[in-house]
Amino acid sequence: MDLANLNAFIAIAETGSFSAAAERLFLTQPAVSKRLANLEQQLAVRLFDRLGRDISLTEAGRALLPRAYRILAELADSRRALANLSGTISGRLSLATSHHIGLHRLPPVLRQFTREHPEVALDIRFVDSEVAYTDVLQGQVELGVITLAPQPRDNIHSERIWHDPLAFFAGLDHPLTRISNPTLKDVAEHPAVFPAGNTFTHQITRELFQRYGLQPHIAMSTNYLETIKMLVSIGLAWSVLPSSLLDDQVCALAVRNTQLARELGFICHRERTLSNAAKAFIECLQQHGNGLPDSTHSD
Repeated sequence: MDLANLNAFIAIAETGSFSAAAERLFLTQPAVSKRLANLEQQLAVRLFDRLGRDISLTEAGRALLPRAYRILAELADSRRALANLSGTISGRLSLATSHHIGLHRLPPVLRQFTREHPEVALDIRFVDSEVAYTDVLQGQVELGVITLAPQPRDNIHSERIWHDPLAFFAGLDHPLTRISNPTLKDVAEHPAVFPAGNTFTHQITRELFQRYGLQPHIAMSTNYLETIKMLVSIGLAWSVLPSSLLDDQVCALAVRNTQLARELGFICHRERTLSNAAKAFIECLQQHGNGLPDSTHSD
Protein backbone atom coordinates (compact mmCIF):
# COMPACT_ATOMS: atom_id res chain seq x y z
CA MET A 1 0.00 0.00 0.00
CA ASP A 2 1.57 3.30 -1.12
CA LEU A 3 1.99 5.75 1.77
CA ALA A 4 1.45 8.80 -0.43
CA ASN A 5 -1.91 7.40 -1.48
CA LEU A 6 -2.77 6.66 2.14
CA ASN A 7 -1.90 10.22 3.17
CA ALA A 8 -4.16 11.55 0.43
CA PHE A 9 -7.02 9.36 1.66
CA ILE A 10 -6.61 10.63 5.25
CA ALA A 11 -6.42 14.26 4.12
CA ILE A 12 -9.65 13.93 2.12
CA ALA A 13 -11.39 12.17 5.00
CA GLU A 14 -10.35 14.83 7.52
CA THR A 15 -11.06 17.89 5.39
CA GLY A 16 -14.12 16.55 3.54
CA SER A 17 -12.84 18.11 0.35
CA PHE A 18 -10.44 17.25 -2.48
CA SER A 19 -9.38 20.87 -2.84
CA ALA A 20 -8.73 21.30 0.89
CA ALA A 21 -6.79 18.03 0.93
CA ALA A 22 -4.70 19.24 -1.99
CA GLU A 23 -3.96 22.49 -0.16
CA ARG A 24 -2.90 20.60 2.97
CA LEU A 25 -0.61 18.27 1.00
CA PHE A 26 0.77 21.04 -1.27
CA LEU A 27 -0.48 19.19 -4.33
CA THR A 28 -2.86 19.93 -7.18
CA GLN A 29 -6.41 18.65 -6.91
CA PRO A 30 -5.95 16.26 -9.89
CA ALA A 31 -2.88 14.80 -8.15
CA VAL A 32 -4.91 14.10 -5.01
CA SER A 33 -7.72 12.56 -7.06
CA LYS A 34 -5.20 10.33 -8.83
CA ARG A 35 -3.70 9.13 -5.55
CA LEU A 36 -7.13 8.24 -4.23
CA ALA A 37 -8.02 6.46 -7.45
CA ASN A 38 -4.79 4.44 -7.22
CA LEU A 39 -5.60 3.44 -3.63
CA GLU A 40 -9.17 2.44 -4.52
CA GLN A 41 -7.80 0.40 -7.43
CA GLN A 42 -5.24 -1.31 -5.15
CA LEU A 43 -7.92 -2.21 -2.60
CA ALA A 44 -10.66 -2.90 -5.16
CA VAL A 45 -13.19 -0.84 -3.17
CA ARG A 46 -14.74 2.61 -3.33
CA LEU A 47 -13.65 4.69 -0.35
CA PHE A 48 -15.84 7.77 -0.83
CA ASP A 49 -19.35 8.43 -2.10
CA ARG A 50 -19.44 11.52 -4.29
CA LEU A 51 -22.75 13.41 -4.48
CA GLY A 52 -22.08 16.58 -6.43
CA ARG A 53 -19.56 18.53 -4.36
CA ASP A 54 -20.35 16.57 -1.21
CA ILE A 55 -18.25 13.54 -0.34
CA SER A 56 -18.61 11.03 2.47
CA LEU A 57 -16.79 7.89 3.53
CA THR A 58 -18.23 4.60 2.36
CA GLU A 59 -18.41 1.65 4.75
CA ALA A 60 -15.04 0.52 3.38
CA GLY A 61 -13.62 4.01 3.89
CA ARG A 62 -14.81 4.10 7.50
CA ALA A 63 -13.19 0.71 8.09
CA LEU A 64 -9.90 1.81 6.52
CA LEU A 65 -9.50 5.17 8.29
CA PRO A 66 -8.47 3.95 11.78
CA ARG A 67 -6.19 1.37 10.17
CA ALA A 68 -4.60 4.06 8.02
CA TYR A 69 -3.87 6.10 11.14
CA ARG A 70 -2.26 3.06 12.76
CA ILE A 71 -0.08 2.32 9.71
CA LEU A 72 1.27 5.87 9.58
CA ALA A 73 1.70 6.03 13.35
CA GLU A 74 3.72 2.79 13.34
CA LEU A 75 5.94 4.13 10.58
CA ALA A 76 6.49 7.39 12.46
CA ASP A 77 7.24 5.43 15.63
CA SER A 78 9.88 3.37 13.81
CA ARG A 79 11.50 6.49 12.41
CA ARG A 80 11.65 8.06 15.88
CA ALA A 81 13.18 4.95 17.41
CA LEU A 82 15.93 4.89 14.77
CA ALA A 83 16.54 8.64 14.98
CA ASN A 84 16.85 8.43 18.77
CA LEU A 85 19.89 6.15 18.39
CA SER A 86 21.99 9.13 17.35
CA GLY A 87 21.31 10.84 20.69
CA THR A 88 20.76 14.19 18.98
CA ILE A 89 17.81 16.45 19.79
CA SER A 90 16.61 17.60 16.40
CA GLY A 91 13.94 17.01 13.78
CA ARG A 92 10.24 17.83 13.97
CA LEU A 93 8.20 17.82 17.18
CA SER A 94 4.43 17.87 16.73
CA LEU A 95 2.26 18.82 19.68
CA ALA A 96 -1.32 19.88 20.29
CA THR A 97 -2.38 22.44 22.88
CA SER A 98 -5.41 24.51 23.78
CA HIS A 99 -5.58 28.23 23.04
CA HIS A 100 -5.75 29.09 26.73
CA ILE A 101 -2.66 27.06 27.64
CA GLY A 102 -0.87 28.35 24.56
CA LEU A 103 -1.53 31.94 25.67
CA HIS A 104 -1.05 31.68 29.41
CA ARG A 105 1.21 28.71 30.20
CA LEU A 106 3.40 27.76 27.27
CA PRO A 107 5.27 30.97 26.29
CA PRO A 108 8.10 30.59 28.86
CA VAL A 109 8.34 26.85 28.10
CA LEU A 110 8.59 27.48 24.36
CA ARG A 111 11.09 30.29 24.90
CA GLN A 112 13.41 28.05 26.89
CA PHE A 113 12.97 25.02 24.63
CA THR A 114 13.68 26.86 21.38
CA ARG A 115 16.71 28.55 22.95
CA GLU A 116 18.17 25.25 24.20
CA HIS A 117 17.21 23.13 21.17
CA PRO A 118 17.33 25.31 18.04
CA GLU A 119 17.59 22.24 15.77
CA VAL A 120 14.03 21.18 16.61
CA ALA A 121 11.23 22.35 14.30
CA LEU A 122 8.04 22.80 16.33
CA ASP A 123 4.69 21.95 14.75
CA ILE A 124 2.03 23.27 17.16
CA ARG A 125 -1.70 22.62 16.65
CA PHE A 126 -4.16 24.73 18.63
CA VAL A 127 -7.18 22.53 19.32
CA ASP A 128 -9.62 21.74 22.11
CA SER A 129 -8.14 19.45 24.76
CA GLU A 130 -10.62 16.72 23.87
CA VAL A 131 -9.47 16.81 20.23
CA ALA A 132 -5.84 16.55 21.37
CA TYR A 133 -6.59 13.18 22.96
CA THR A 134 -7.76 11.88 19.59
CA ASP A 135 -4.75 13.38 17.81
CA VAL A 136 -2.37 11.62 20.21
CA LEU A 137 -4.22 8.30 19.95
CA GLN A 138 -4.17 8.46 16.15
CA GLY A 139 -0.50 9.42 16.06
CA GLN A 140 -1.07 12.81 14.46
CA VAL A 141 0.92 14.49 17.25
CA GLU A 142 3.48 13.17 19.75
CA LEU A 143 2.39 15.26 22.72
CA GLY A 144 -0.68 17.08 23.94
CA VAL A 145 -0.31 19.92 26.46
CA ILE A 146 -3.87 20.30 27.62
CA THR A 147 -6.54 20.11 30.32
CA LEU A 148 -6.29 16.52 31.54
CA ALA A 149 -9.36 14.31 31.38
CA PRO A 150 -11.09 13.78 34.76
CA GLN A 151 -11.27 10.03 34.07
CA PRO A 152 -8.47 7.70 32.86
CA ARG A 153 -8.10 7.11 29.13
CA ASP A 154 -6.91 3.83 27.59
CA ASN A 155 -3.42 3.87 26.04
CA ILE A 156 -2.78 7.41 27.26
CA HIS A 157 -0.09 8.39 29.74
CA SER A 158 -0.74 11.75 31.38
CA GLU A 159 1.18 13.84 33.88
CA ARG A 160 0.06 16.91 35.76
CA ILE A 161 2.20 20.00 35.28
CA TRP A 162 -0.04 22.79 36.58
CA HIS A 163 -2.86 22.83 39.13
CA ASP A 164 -5.41 25.29 37.76
CA PRO A 165 -7.96 26.59 40.32
CA LEU A 166 -11.34 27.63 38.90
CA ALA A 167 -13.65 30.36 40.17
CA PHE A 168 -17.19 31.65 39.54
CA PHE A 169 -16.95 34.90 37.56
CA ALA A 170 -19.52 37.63 36.98
CA GLY A 171 -19.51 41.15 35.60
CA LEU A 172 -18.93 43.98 38.05
CA ASP A 173 -22.61 45.06 37.94
CA HIS A 174 -24.12 41.56 37.83
CA PRO A 175 -26.97 40.94 40.36
CA LEU A 176 -24.99 38.06 41.89
CA THR A 177 -22.29 40.47 43.05
CA ARG A 178 -24.84 42.02 45.45
CA ILE A 179 -25.11 38.72 47.36
CA SER A 180 -22.21 38.37 49.81
CA ASN A 181 -22.05 34.55 49.72
CA PRO A 182 -24.36 33.25 46.99
CA THR A 183 -25.37 29.60 46.97
CA LEU A 184 -25.23 27.33 43.94
CA LYS A 185 -29.02 27.65 43.80
CA ASP A 186 -28.67 31.47 43.58
CA VAL A 187 -26.16 31.09 40.76
CA ALA A 188 -28.27 28.52 38.88
CA GLU A 189 -31.14 31.02 38.62
CA HIS A 190 -29.10 33.31 36.36
CA PRO A 191 -27.98 32.73 32.73
CA ALA A 192 -24.52 31.23 32.28
CA VAL A 193 -22.03 30.96 29.43
CA PHE A 194 -20.11 27.65 29.38
CA PRO A 195 -17.61 25.91 27.13
CA ALA A 196 -19.20 23.24 24.93
CA GLY A 197 -20.64 20.17 26.65
CA ASN A 198 -17.83 17.85 25.54
CA THR A 199 -15.13 19.92 27.26
CA PHE A 200 -13.54 18.86 30.52
CA THR A 201 -14.15 22.26 32.15
CA HIS A 202 -17.87 22.00 31.32
CA GLN A 203 -18.03 18.46 32.75
CA ILE A 204 -16.30 19.47 35.99
CA THR A 205 -18.70 22.38 36.53
CA ARG A 206 -21.88 20.50 35.61
CA GLU A 207 -20.97 17.64 37.95
CA LEU A 208 -20.76 20.12 40.83
CA PHE A 209 -24.32 21.31 40.20
CA GLN A 210 -25.58 17.76 39.76
CA ARG A 211 -24.25 16.79 43.18
CA TYR A 212 -26.71 19.30 44.65
CA GLY A 213 -29.56 18.35 42.32
CA LEU A 214 -29.28 21.60 40.36
CA GLN A 215 -29.17 22.44 36.67
CA PRO A 216 -27.26 25.53 35.50
CA HIS A 217 -29.08 27.82 33.08
CA ILE A 218 -26.69 27.71 30.12
CA ALA A 219 -27.70 30.48 27.74
CA MET A 220 -24.60 30.45 25.49
CA SER A 221 -21.50 28.38 24.85
CA THR A 222 -18.10 28.90 23.25
CA ASN A 223 -14.83 27.06 23.72
CA TYR A 224 -12.60 30.15 23.92
CA LEU A 225 -12.16 31.09 27.56
CA GLU A 226 -11.10 34.63 26.69
CA THR A 227 -14.36 35.07 24.75
CA ILE A 228 -16.33 33.71 27.72
CA LYS A 229 -14.58 36.20 29.99
CA MET A 230 -15.56 39.05 27.64
CA LEU A 231 -19.22 37.96 27.68
CA VAL A 232 -19.08 37.78 31.47
CA SER A 233 -17.43 41.20 31.79
CA ILE A 234 -20.25 42.96 29.90
CA GLY A 235 -22.87 41.38 32.15
CA LEU A 236 -24.47 38.88 29.78
CA ALA A 237 -23.88 35.86 32.01
CA TRP A 238 -21.77 34.30 34.75
CA SER A 239 -19.28 31.50 34.19
CA VAL A 240 -16.61 29.32 35.74
CA LEU A 241 -13.11 30.25 34.57
CA PRO A 242 -9.49 29.82 35.67
CA SER A 243 -8.73 32.06 38.64
CA SER A 244 -5.71 33.37 36.73
CA LEU A 245 -8.09 35.32 34.45
CA LEU A 246 -9.35 37.50 37.31
CA ASP A 247 -8.73 41.22 36.69
CA ASP A 248 -10.51 44.54 37.16
CA GLN A 249 -13.06 43.74 34.43
CA VAL A 250 -14.72 40.87 36.28
CA CYS A 251 -15.59 39.83 39.81
CA ALA A 252 -14.99 36.45 41.51
CA LEU A 253 -18.07 35.18 43.35
CA ALA A 254 -17.56 33.57 46.77
CA VAL A 255 -20.07 30.78 46.12
CA ARG A 256 -20.72 28.71 49.24
CA ASN A 257 -19.41 25.15 49.54
CA THR A 258 -17.60 25.15 46.22
CA GLN A 259 -14.00 24.42 45.35
CA LEU A 260 -13.28 23.72 41.71
CA ALA A 261 -10.03 23.07 39.87
CA ARG A 262 -8.72 21.33 36.81
CA GLU A 263 -5.36 19.76 36.08
CA LEU A 264 -3.21 20.88 33.16
CA GLY A 265 -0.38 18.77 31.83
CA PHE A 266 0.87 16.63 28.98
CA ILE A 267 -0.31 13.41 27.41
CA CYS A 268 1.40 10.91 25.13
CA HIS A 269 0.65 7.44 23.78
CA ARG A 270 1.76 4.64 26.11
CA GLU A 271 2.82 2.28 23.33
CA ARG A 272 4.71 4.66 21.08
CA THR A 273 8.34 5.74 21.19
CA LEU A 274 8.94 9.34 22.18
CA SER A 275 11.51 11.23 20.13
CA ASN A 276 14.48 12.80 21.85
CA ALA A 277 12.87 16.16 21.12
CA ALA A 278 9.65 15.13 22.90
CA LYS A 279 11.61 13.90 25.93
CA ALA A 280 13.48 17.22 26.08
CA PHE A 281 10.21 19.14 25.82
CA ILE A 282 8.73 17.14 28.70
CA GLU A 283 11.78 17.97 30.83
CA CYS A 284 11.26 21.63 30.02
CA LEU A 285 7.58 21.40 30.97
CA GLN A 286 8.44 19.78 34.30
CA GLN A 287 10.88 22.57 35.11
CA HIS A 288 8.13 25.16 34.62
CA GLY A 289 5.35 23.25 36.39
CA ASN A 290 4.01 23.87 39.87
CA GLY A 291 3.13 20.23 40.55
CA LEU A 292 4.81 18.32 43.36
CA PRO A 293 6.46 14.96 42.58
CA ASP A 294 3.58 13.00 44.15
CA SER A 295 1.00 14.98 42.16
CA THR A 296 1.83 13.34 38.86
CA HIS A 297 -0.30 10.48 37.69
CA SER A 298 -0.81 8.18 34.75
CA ASP A 299 -4.25 7.83 33.24
